[in-house]
Amino acid sequence: MRSKSAKPSENLLEELQAALSHGTVARRVETLRRVTDLFVGNVVEYSDEHVRVFDDVFQCLVEQIETSARVLLADRLAPLAVAPPKIIRTLALDEVIEVAGPVLSKSDRLDETTLLEIARTRGQAHLKAISLRRVLSEALTDVLVTRGDEDVVQSTVGNPGAQLSEGSLTDLVARAERDDDLATCIGLRPDLPRHHYLKLVAKASLSVRRKLEAAHPELADEVSIVVHEATQRVRTAAMTRQTEMARALVRSLHEDGRLNEFQVATFAEQYKFDETNAGLAALAGVAVETAENMMIESRTEGVMILAKVAGMQWSSVRAIIAMREKLSGGPQTEVLTLRDTYEALRSSTAQQVLRFHRMQRGATPAA
Repeated sequence: MRSKSAKPSENLLEELQAALSHGTVARRVETLRRVTDLFVGNVVEYSDEHVRVFDDVFQCLVEQIETSARVLLADRLAPLAVAPPKIIRTLALDEVIEVAGPVLSKSDRLDETTLLEIARTRGQAHLKAISLRRVLSEALTDVLVTRGDEDVVQSTVGNPGAQLSEGSLTDLVARAERDDDLATCIGLRPDLPRHHYLKLVAKASLSVRRKLEAAHPELADEVSIVVHEATQRVRTAAMTRQTEMARALVRSLHEDGRLNEFQVATFAEQYKFDETNAGLAALAGVAVETAENMMIESRTEGVMILAKVAGMQWSSVRAIIAMREKLSGGPQTEVLTLRDTYEALRSSTAQQVLRFHRMQRGATPAA
């Protein structure tokens, strides 16, 4: 059984309030130090009720101490898994980054609502501290990417525990065209979806290539190959597990006779790039790599050629074009003009263009 000295007494709060109301600054700081020692030294033995008592005590103390003492308190409480939640929130909301920083970056007791509140209202130093957390939700990374400066964004992207939403990735990949450091950071993320990776690497600069080689010297030759092939609009590097599963699903549907243009359009409406690409390739009778190269081109002619060869209706083509624009973050094109162009395109012309495209790329038809 734990000794009574390790347990906060029932009248501890009253005793502290009485002492603080008549004590000097030095007395208050010393009181804080002793209470913090008591809590940290026996934290694993305290019940939820005891933690709540300490929470009230800390709340009382923190209102009457100077910055240096609050900094010390934040440093000691931030790493604790069962730190009192109310004082953790109070410290996190502190405008002084030296106080808020340790809690924002380390405390697991800080709730998502408070983190989002701070991310939306505080300055870059507070955002940087949040970006260092072990885990970041999509909601938090969205705010960090939107409001953060270059340092905050770089820190967020470089955090392996940050979950990046589709919207944030689209924004980041677009920014990376003007920022080689960001491009390298994004490119090294193992969870980067394939369609974003393709867009990123296809526009990689020589400096990005060198940084990738420096980061992984053992893969220097492979990186050189990837960058060269991306420049040629051909992507043959290893697929992600997600891409492999998507292609396997489409292949199964095609072999069973269940793949049609409406299924491909459904994939597009759900913003499933890999499934849409593989489905369009199957219906057009081309290699999936050929379709992929045409899908990631900046213009829409490639998609319309594949769709015309596959005999698709305009409604399905429009869904695929809308998916491309959504995923790339590019401007929306005039739908009526595209529709007129597609309807005027002859199937025989599309077949000729596709054959020429395959010849230029050195690709072969799908089996």
